[in-house]
Amino acid sequence: MRLPFLNNSRKFNVKSKKKALYFLILLILFACVLLFFGPFNFSQIIEKEAYNNSEGKKKNDINLPNKDLSKPKTREEYGIDVSLFKVDKKKIQKNDLFGKIMYAYGVTDRQILDIISKSKHIFNFERNLIPGNSYTAIYEELDSNIQYFIYEIDLTNYVVIDFREAISVYKKEKQITTKLKVTTGEISSSLSEAVSKLNVSDRIAIELSEIYAWSIDFFRIQKGDGFRVYYENKYIDSSGFEKYIGIGKILAAEFMHKDKSFYAFYYEDTKDMGEYFDINGNTLRKAFLKAPLNYYRISSRYSKNRKHPVTGQWKGHFGTDYAAPTGTPIMTTASGTIDFAGYSKYNGNYVKVRHNSTYSTQYLHMSKIKSGISKGVYVKQGDIIGFVGMTGLATGPHVCYRFWKNGVQVDPYKQDLPPGLPVKEENKKEFLMLRDSLIKKLNM
Repeated sequence: MRLPFLNNSRKFNVKSKKKALYFLILLILFACVLLFFGPFNFSQIIEKEAYNNSEGKKKNDINLPNKDLSKPKTREEYGIDVSLFKVDKKKIQKNDLFGKIMYAYGVTDRQILDIISKSKHIFNFERNLIPGNSYTAIYEELDSNIQYFIYEIDLTNYVVIDFREAISVYKKEKQITTKLKVTTGEISSSLSEAVSKLNVSDRIAIELSEIYAWSIDFFRIQKGDGFRVYYENKYIDSSGFEKYIGIGKILAAEFMHKDKSFYAFYYEDTKDMGEYFDINGNTLRKAFLKAPLNYYRISSRYSKNRKHPVTGQWKGHFGTDYAAPTGTPIMTTASGTIDFAGYSKYNGNYVKVRHNSTYSTQYLHMSKIKSGISKGVYVKQGDIIGFVGMTGLATGPHVCYRFWKNGVQVDPYKQDLPPGLPVKEENKKEFLMLRDSLIKKLNM
């Protein structure tokens, strides 16, 4: 006989088994969910929290793009990107040879001959390297293969040898930046000393003495005299830095001498040819320049009786000697026609210029006469006709400047020379407008 409670227990076990089965299925499903999705979600949460809590980060900057720090900054020299190259800068030494410099950078004889051939009409590397001038080699850091060689001809011009692929040679000019400046000074003893105290280019004193050569006797300026100059300062880029290379044009000047103002304004009355005019438009230049050189020292003046430095004899010296370094350019002091260009025993290399029926000038002891200067050639005031030397009867480099009037040698500093031409009438209005604007600049 089956007991009643056994039947109930049996029913209970069946129900329990079903429930257990359902629970097991749910547990398996839950485990699957954890297995496939749980680690991914947790790893993302962990990574996000780590990022948010990292030093210097904010939770809101998760989506900011990363910067590419591996890319090097661009650095240019001579218009060439040198950021990935080795750059070697040196100066030409005395007795340096072009071939020797090239060998130091692994350039072959064949390449050197190729360079010399291709640079023939650009720059003579064999003859024109100047001690003290800079050169730059740009090459691969790993294998030291040269890519470029740059030689600086002067402060602004340079020549490039490009070794990449086929060798090429070209000449370029550095970009010049011009800045305008006004400088004011007062004389205590001399113009050069006053300029030097201002910590500006010494060229300002030289230029002012040339501009006012016929207007002011700078040997007689006095304490309390003063000047104002409006001029150009020139700069170039040098390895990413601005480098000062000197003054350009003086655009306007005022020189106060004995309580009187002497103005000078630069104006191009003729295309591409400017000069200095006073406040009324009259030129500050005479028909003759004060001297045939830009930079000089008068070593001997015109004299009717002096002891000759070579022969020791007392005799007249009918010229003015200007001492200057060998090779200094000599200019004709006025426009005219070449009457003679050649050599004589005592004069050495010399040139004589006939300016008109009244005046002629001579330039003696040249190291050489400029190419193209010969009898019959017309030259303009300021044209270079030769170079300072000591040929003929001379003890040192200088030019003996002789001034002829009506066939007789005279002292040029004692002549009442004719003035140059004033501003052309058709340009007068334009000049006066420029003059007024420059006066305002001087008074700023």
